[in-house]
Amino acid sequence: MSKFEFIKNDIEGLVVIKPTVFGDDRGFFMETYQKDEFARAGIDKEFVQDNHSKSSKGVLRGLHFQTENTQGKLVRVISGEVYDVAVDCRPASKTFGQWFGVVLSSENKMQFYIPEGFAHGFLVLSDEAEFVYKCTDVYNPGAEGGIPFDDPTVNVQWPQVDCPLKLSEKDKHHTPFSQQKFEWFERY
Repeated sequence: MSKFEFIKNDIEGLVVIKPTVFGDDRGFFMETYQKDEFARAGIDKEFVQDNHSKSSKGVLRGLHFQTENTQGKLVRVISGEVYDVAVDCRPASKTFGQWFGVVLSSENKMQFYIPEGFAHGFLVLSDEAEFVYKCTDVYNPGAEGGIPFDDPTVNVQWPQVDCPLKLSEKDKHHTPFSQQKFEWFERY
């Protein structure tokens, strides 16, 4: 019996992962990654870097990608709640320019796998959230790129939060999707 349910959607490669959680009055236990089970589900990448961030309500990080050292990501929330989004940036994909979003929280314990070739971002819905993720390549600050969170071509439907959005200076100045070339994603 698998310890994970792998839920696919209309965008090829994106997978929501629901772990089996064993709980009682003492707490809970779950596996968050098991190489063989993930490989059987088509996620057979080697993860080489783990990251952990903490953000407050209304923080919107993204939509980010790297033009070199492109990263696949296995993301989850260990405290709080976020709305997590991936945008298909693979020019040869039949879903190029489409997005998919999912609520990840410490309560639902779901994970989201985003392969190489996607832009990624999240919005914090709770007072605070801690976000952890595994990457298939190392971070390369010289190869950062992004799409505006409110890009009209992509048209992500972000949930409303009862506070102003908080973006980094970098995230306020990304190139619109329609002006991106995405030639670095042609191999995906």
